[in-house]
Formats: sequence, structure tokens, C-alpha cells
Amino acid sequence: MDLFQLLLTMAILFILARIGAALVSRFGLPGLIGEIVMGIIIANLAFGDFSLMEFLDLSISNPNVPESHSSTTYEIIEAFAELGVIFLLFTVGLETKVKDLLGAGKPALLAAVLGVILPFVAGFALIIAVDGDMHHAMFMAAAMVATSVGITARIIKDMKLMDTREARIIIGAAVIDDVLGMIVLAIVKGMAESGVSIVNILSISIQAVLFVGIVILACKFVVPKVYDYFDDRRQKSIAAGKVPYSVNKLVFSIIVCLLMAAFAEFIGLAAIIGSFLAGMLFADHAWEWDLEHKIESITTFFISFFFLNVGLQVDISTLTDMHVLILAIVVILIALATKYIGCGVGAKMGDRQLDKAGFNIVGVGMMPRGEVGIIVASIGLGTGMMSSDLYAVVVLMSVATTIIAPPILSKLFRKKYHEEYKITADDLI
Repeated sequence: MDLFQLLLTMAILFILARIGAALVSRFGLPGLIGEIVMGIIIANLAFGDFSLMEFLDLSISNPNVPESHSSTTYEIIEAFAELGVIFLLFTVGLETKVKDLLGAGKPALLAAVLGVILPFVAGFALIIAVDGDMHHAMFMAAAMVATSVGITARIIKDMKLMDTREARIIIGAAVIDDVLGMIVLAIVKGMAESGVSIVNILSISIQAVLFVGIVILACKFVVPKVYDYFDDRRQKSIAAGKVPYSVNKLVFSIIVCLLMAAFAEFIGLAAIIGSFLAGMLFADHAWEWDLEHKIESITTFFISFFFLNVGLQVDISTLTDMHVLILAIVVILIALATKYIGCGVGAKMGDRQLDKAGFNIVGVGMMPRGEVGIIVASIGLGTGMMSSDLYAVVVLMSVATTIIAPPILSKLFRKKYHEEYKITADDLI
């Protein structure tokens, strides 16, 4: 391994990723879009005999060419990308409190369930009709299920409308959606690797549900007792005039995250499911221990390589194929419509008092797929269960829904809660 080449490549990639994120942020878009675009540029930029991929020693193996191999530099960057996803889902888990999950309420529960079923069925049916490949259809369906609540939550927080009925439904539904999405991904990945049969489906489903169920029970009954035990020991040490022994919370949480990710991978589920559930274990004390802030720096570093790698895997020539572009447009429209209808109808069924404006807000608020849809596509491509064309389609769908939904949601909130934005006498100096 050429250490100089590796360090140079990492430095250049990280600089380009941050530049891409900073540029799109100026337009109010999530930084991940800029990082993906930068990855696409790196992968496809060439002047004569000069190729940026070759300069950075980022040769990627071609599945259609048996003799091709990825460079060592790229394999290390890919490992960094995998770690980035694991830490990203760990931070999502840190924001997923079991009490919020169990107390989300009927509107949030129904919105999440219908918002999972409708996109899954539509995505599966579309790909079966287009190319008839069961594995392609399953991973497309799983990618359609995902919701990136971080994007929606950011808008609601910025508008100071977290206390509205619609905001509570969206956040609650998104929490449940995350858990259901992880279960769906576990089932899809397991079926892709073990084959599609009733026995395999039941076996993988039971494993996934048991894993999630055990962690939820641990969060509710075990974790509080463990926390109280160590807190009592600390108080007794202070009362006895001793210096209390303190465990480094960040190190401990990272160890648990990696162990649970490894266990999930070992039993045939995706590693990100283990890291997500590990985050849930620490969610109740994440703020007190400042875990979210501490882990953010680690995640920011590693996740940049993931989104760059997403772009590196996109062959720009596929986007010039009219069939791929048409399929991408159809998938984007279905992704928007199924979340809007499924989540809106579910919220309305759970809360009959929800008006049309509230229906629209909930439906649009659950549209963004963001990083979650891209992660599912990356897993599908990595396992060979998703073609490069469909991978490009999912990336486009995830980016498009992430761009389209936020401005519409902002307008819908302002239209319903316009009184919040009127200048009153109290606001005047």
C-alpha cells in the first residue's frame, strides 16, 4: 500500500466533499447533495489521457469484467464510507426515543404504516413490470419506503412550529417509519442472500422483529436500571468523599455501536440496523451525555466519504439513456405520490379532526428520502442485487425528493400558520 497516495487521496476527497456541501448549502439544500454531485464529477471527469479517478488511484472493479479489481486506495475509502453509514444511523438512533415510539399516537402510527406499505407495493410492482427481476424489485421497494426525517425536522425547527399537531404527527410517524424501514431492509437483504421462499421470509422476518423487539424492551426496562445503578454508585462515592469513577461515554457508546453492527451483519441483517438500534439504547441520555455533539465530528468526517462514494458509483452515461431517465421520472412521481397519499390518509384515519391543510403538510413532510434511500441502494449495489441503472435511478429519486419537498412544506406551513409570521405591535422596537 502506498501511504502517500492514500493520504493525498483522502485529503483531496475530503476537501472536495466539503466544497460541494458548502456550495449547495448556499441554496438551502442539504450538503449531502453537493457531496454526491462532487463524487459524480470525480468519477466522470477526464481530459484526454488524464482521469481524476486514475490520478487519485480510485479504480473500481467492474462486475462485468471478471479480471478487474478495485485498488487498495479505493477499498480503504469504501471502508471509510461503510463506517460513515454506521455512525450516521447511530446518530439517527440517538434521536429515536422508545417513549416517543410507543407514545406516537394513532395518527402517527397509521401514517407510518400506510407510508411504508404503499411505496413498497408500488415500487415492487413497477420494477417487476419493467424488468421482472425479483431482487431488483425488492431493493427498489425498500428504497421507496425510506423517509429522511432530519430534513423535515430541520424545516419545522427553523419555523418554530414543533408544537403544532402536524409536526407531532410527522416526527412520530418518522420515528416509527425508521424502525419499520430497518425491518423491511433486513428482510429484503436476507431474502436476496438466502433466496425467496416462505421459510426464508419467515425466518428473516422473525429475526428482524426479535432483534428490534429485544432492543425496545431493553431500552424500556433494562437501560434505566443500569443507568440508575451507576448513578447510585456515583452518588455514594461523592458522599464518601471519594472521586467517582467515570466511564468515557463516547468510547463506550462507540464500542456498543460497532459490536451491535457486527452482530447484525453476523446474523444476516444489515450492519446499519445494529448501529441504529445501538443508538436507541443511548437515546434517553444522549443529550445529558452530549453524545450527539461528540459523535457529530466523527460522523461528519466518515459520512463525506460515503456520499462521495455514492457519486463515484454513478456512471453519467446511464443518465443519457432515455429509458433510464423515463424510469427515473416515473419512480420520482410514484415516490412523491405514495408517501403523500399513504401518510396523509393514515394521519386522517387516526385523527378525523385533521383538516385538508394538515393532510397536505403531513403528506409532503414525509416525502424526502434523503440519505436513507441512498443507503439502501448502496447495499443493493454492493451485494450485486441492484443494477447500475437502477442504482442511478434511486440516487436521482432520493436527491429529487429531498429537493422538491422542503420548499413545498415551508409554503404549506406558512399558509396554515400565517398568523405566526405577522408583525405585531409587540414585535416593533
